[in-house]
Amino acid sequence: MRDDYKREIDYMRISLTDRCNLRCRYCMPNDIELVPMREILTLEEIVTICEEAAKLGIRKLKVTGGEPLVRRGCVDLIQMLKKISGIEQVTMTTNGVALLEVAEQLRKNGLDAVNISLDTLDREKFKQITGYDKFEQVMRAIKKSCEIGIRTKINVVLQRGMNEDEWEELILLAKKYPLDVRFIEMMPIGSGQEFEPIYNENVLEKIRNKYPQIQVDDRVHGNGPAVYYAIPGFLGAIGFINAMHGKFCSSCNRIRLTSTGQIKPCLCFEDCVDIKQAVRYGSREDIARQLQLAILKKPQQHNFEEKAAITESKKMVQIGG
Repeated sequence: MRDDYKREIDYMRISLTDRCNLRCRYCMPNDIELVPMREILTLEEIVTICEEAAKLGIRKLKVTGGEPLVRRGCVDLIQMLKKISGIEQVTMTTNGVALLEVAEQLRKNGLDAVNISLDTLDREKFKQITGYDKFEQVMRAIKKSCEIGIRTKINVVLQRGMNEDEWEELILLAKKYPLDVRFIEMMPIGSGQEFEPIYNENVLEKIRNKYPQIQVDDRVHGNGPAVYYAIPGFLGAIGFINAMHGKFCSSCNRIRLTSTGQIKPCLCFEDCVDIKQAVRYGSREDIARQLQLAILKKPQQHNFEEKAAITESKKMVQIGG
């Protein structure tokens, strides 16, 4: 085992929902295959895994999905994770549909930041992209998150023929509210393989033409690979995650825990390490060994640019990207 893994890997994403039974029909895609709850890690099992991960040097946790807020106990889990010795930060990625009603409690329980997916400011396009008519509800959640002091980011994926021309309207959210707007290149995973990617360098060029005073923002905005820019007069920043056009594998500091108990070293490949058996039937040492094994299996780089080399066949909603 290499002796520098603690320094390199300090961030774990936790998927609370996969194809599991849901309590909110507006929060997940309609074509998700259901999985019995017995196959899903309990909240207590997740905490146990995170406790062992913290001992190995994991310092930051992101709760994601699917949609994490459809999972009963998600709000309580945030508080449980924040109490783990060694954990410095707990954040969340959500579609925002169920956020408004629990935002205050999430803040009280210690949530450090939230990423909210929002690809359009057009209500009809929103309904077409997501499958539900909840645009106004999500916008109220975004405003609420900013108002109560949760560090807020908006995740945007541009699609040709759908929302590619909305980049300017979307970045204006960072002018009006104290939040960051991040453009994420479409990755060829699941249904993402059906889309032609829009490269962030082209989006940045359009923004530069409109706002020539834009400049690189070197302030720390998060834990991921995003590169941020500041525009004079804007309350927030504009970020870019160049998943396809600019490899950031050398600085990738994360592993992923799926809701069914698989540790996933890289989104590009199907390779996983099963930790569910260790947490249910093994010892703490067994859990630690599986975590170490997953970290050591992390590849040097992804191969998204070569579709034939991509072995992951699951949808992003099943992985917890």
